Order: sequence, then structure tokens, then C-alpha cells
Amino acid sequence: MKTIYTIIIIIGLTLNLLAQNNPKSFLYANVTIHIGNGELIENGMVGVRNGKIDFVEAMETKVIDKYDLVLDGKGKHIYPGFIAPNTRLGLEEIQAVRATLDYREVGHFNPNIRSIIAYNTDSEVIPTIRSNGVLLAQVVPEGGRISGQSSIVYTEADNWEDAAFELDNCVHLHWPSRIRYTGWWAQKGRTELDKNYNKNLQAIRVYFDVAKAYSKKEFVEQKNLKFETMKALFSKNKKLIIHAQEAKAMMDAVNLLKPYGVDIVIQGATESWKIADFLKEKNISVILYDIHQLPRREDSDIDQPFKTPALLHQKGIKFAFSLNNQGSWNVRNLMFQAGQAIGHGLDPEAAISALTLSTAEILGIEDRVGSIEPGKHATFIVSSGDALDMRSSLIMDAYINGQKVNLDDKQKALFNKYMDKYNLQKE
Repeated sequence: MKTIYTIIIIIGLTLNLLAQNNPKSFLYANVTIHIGNGELIENGMVGVRNGKIDFVEAMETKVIDKYDLVLDGKGKHIYPGFIAPNTRLGLEEIQAVRATLDYREVGHFNPNIRSIIAYNTDSEVIPTIRSNGVLLAQVVPEGGRISGQSSIVYTEADNWEDAAFELDNCVHLHWPSRIRYTGWWAQKGRTELDKNYNKNLQAIRVYFDVAKAYSKKEFVEQKNLKFETMKALFSKNKKLIIHAQEAKAMMDAVNLLKPYGVDIVIQGATESWKIADFLKEKNISVILYDIHQLPRREDSDIDQPFKTPALLHQKGIKFAFSLNNQGSWNVRNLMFQAGQAIGHGLDPEAAISALTLSTAEILGIEDRVGSIEPGKHATFIVSSGDALDMRSSLIMDAYINGQKVNLDDKQKALFNKYMDKYNLQKE
């Protein structure tokens, strides 16, 4: 009997603990709320019920509804969960080990390829990303001219089906470079125009012409999986993300493909500041490549990549940050890209929006995530400092659909192990 009573007590305590960690409703009070749309509530409350945000107000507002749990957020900040576009997260583990890489297919035109089915939720890289506040990520295939379809995933799940947030909503086209670079970063050689550039453009035009013609057919005896995917582009059920960095290449891409009636987003867009008026006129959003780099051209300002976000914001161009130049592990530093841009003129709340709501709008998921607003999924992070400043950022808690997620990772485990081993004081 004692054993039975002990088991009942343990079960009861466990259920009570689970209820405290994941109550059906809870309220954060006395907290600084970064809405994600450019607005800020310095001392407010966020209520969550059944996995969704149902209350966002200043502290002066009287709370009518009761919540299962009230948390004091004094001195803390709430942000929408950061969204990382253009990643190989879950598709690569160790860059030097070929067997752990699964983000590339052979062939030039593969719009039907799906990255989601290769997504590995057991990757030890993913928890290191999640612990810095990235709760959603776009998993992107590479290789060839049209590399395939990306999906958006939660950064905590047991399998790719559970991780999937938005399936196959973007097709990725890698635009040919107009410029051929020689040498290497420490000793650059001469640059010259790529003689095959116009030939590559013609190949893209022909492929889109054939795909467009296929999409107009009412009946097809034998379906072409590649063109079936392209059909969704022409009906605007999927977005076309064009990977390009040079100003002239971006203009060529927009002018060539806009007439096909597709929704275009530019990924990379390093020289987007040069054609800001053109992008605004054509209503083109951009996902910026790593801004922690030197400018592409020697005659540009040394800090031009840092200033580009502020220039785009001033022109009213919707943009987002991305970081995938050194591998998926580096995505954990995504939010510090925005912090760097703040130091070069970007409004702080606009920087937060470029990590949250603007990214959600660009990817077409803004109806569910990206901001702290009633009706949206309760997917947000709680920080004890500025989450965009590497000196003060400390993510205390994170929630996906109102469920508290684990912020432990291998690096934290190793840190604690050796701090304890050598009796060092943890700060």
C-alpha cells in the first residue's frame, strides 16, 4: 500500500509541476513588451490562454479575466519569437563531414524538391539556436538554378511532421552572377563580367515560359511534378525567393520575372541600398545576407553593410535579417545582426520587427506569428536584458504556442560540467 501511495503522490506532484510550467492560462505583468510592429509598451501585461495571446495592455488597465498563473516580469522584456529565414538548420550537422550534409540535390531545375522531409529534429545545433530566442526557422535547400521548396519549422519538435509550421511555401531561384571574382578574400584578383550571364538568363526565361504554358493547360495526361510546383508560383500560392546580391542582377531578376505574375522576394540583396527606389516602386521585399562583412566593392564605405538596414527602413522597404554564411550553427547570432544595425542608425523597434513581424510578412505567416497581439499564437521569448545586445542578452524563458520550451543545449551542459569540475564561480 505504501508503494501505491508513493506512486500516487509522485504522479500528483508531477502533474502539479507540469501545470505550473504549462498552465492553460497565464499572465506576465510588469514587463516591457516589444510588440514587433514598431510599438513598445514599457510597463505592460501579456495574457495567454489556450496557446494564444488574448490580452496585451499597459499595467494601468484593469484585468477582468482571471488566469491560472500570474508571473512578475519586472525588469524583463518580452519579444515575439525570432524568425530565422534562409537557413540550413537541421539539414547539416558538421560541415566537414559529408555524411551529415543533406541540403543539396543534383540538377539545375528542381522546384519540386522539398527540404522539410530531410529536416533532422535531433540535431544538436538546433537547441543552441533556440536558446538564443529563435523559435521559427526557414529551412532552405541549395544546389542548381532552382533548388527547391523551403518550409518553416518550429525549433522544438520530436520529428519533422511536428516541427512543420508552414509547408513548402517558397521556391528558391539562385540568380546567376554578372561578375566573376578571382583571387581570395585576403588577396583579391581582378573582376570581370561573366560571359555566360546572358545565356543563363535565357535558360531561366525559357524554363518559365514552358512552366507558364503548362500551368494554363486545363487537363494534363501525365503530370510533371516540377511544373506542378511552378504552377503554384503563377497562382501566387507560393512565393519566389530570388537569391541575388548585385544591384544590376536584382533589377534584371525583377524585370524579367515580374511579368509572369509571381510574388518576388530578394534574398541576399547586399547592394539593395543602391536601388532602394527601384525596389520600393516594384514593391519588393528583401532578406538581407549577413551584414557582418566587408562591402562587396572597394569604393563602398567600409561600414556600408551595417548601414544598409537603416537606409532600407528610411525608404519604406520591408526587410529581414538572415545569417547562414558560415553554417547553420551561426544562426544563433542572428539577433546581434540587428543590434549592429541599431548602432548604425536603425530604429531599435524597427530592428526587432526585422527579426519578427517583417520576416513573418515576407514569408506569409504574419496572421499567426511575428507580433505580441491578441489572437496570435503565444510564441514569444522573455529576456532579462536587451536580446539584441550580446553583452546583456539572457533569454530566461521561451514559449511556443503557449507551451514553455527547453532552453538547455550541449554548450550549456559542457559549460556547467567544467565550471563544476574546477570549482569555478558561475556568473
